[in-house]
Amino acid sequence: MRGQRVLAQVAIVVMGTTLAVCKDLAVVSNKSNTVQAMTLADLVKICKGQSNHWPDGKAVVFITRNPALPDMKLLLDKVYGMPKDDVMALIASANHGRNSHPAIMVVDTDEDLVKKVESTPGAVGLVDVYSISGGVTVVKLGGKLPLEPGYLLHGN
Repeated sequence: MRGQRVLAQVAIVVMGTTLAVCKDLAVVSNKSNTVQAMTLADLVKICKGQSNHWPDGKAVVFITRNPALPDMKLLLDKVYGMPKDDVMALIASANHGRNSHPAIMVVDTDEDLVKKVESTPGAVGLVDVYSISGGVTVVKLGGKLPLEPGYLLHGN
């Protein structure tokens, strides 16, 4: 009986941890950017540092939380399609020789990410939908906004 109780408690903790890791991500942009929507392929190019400029000429800067964090698994799986160590190497490579204007910036928290996107012209980032503020623009991905059925970065 005691063993079943312990097993049930462990199952609840594991399920809670899994739910905490599976979150919905939103693409957010600096308010001065003209981008209103993008495809997943466009997002992948930005996240890999392969897109240097927006159509209006502003430099593209991708802001992300550390891809090695457990709650960034959705980013690794659906956007990068590679393990965290490969993503970290890709970020270092994309930023090589670009000290004054990196292609990809890594921040510690969702709040830091939103503040950095707000203050960096040309910036775009991926953030937990519940961390969005009025200081950024939410960008449609694949024609959908976060929390709409069929949204590509839905975590659950």
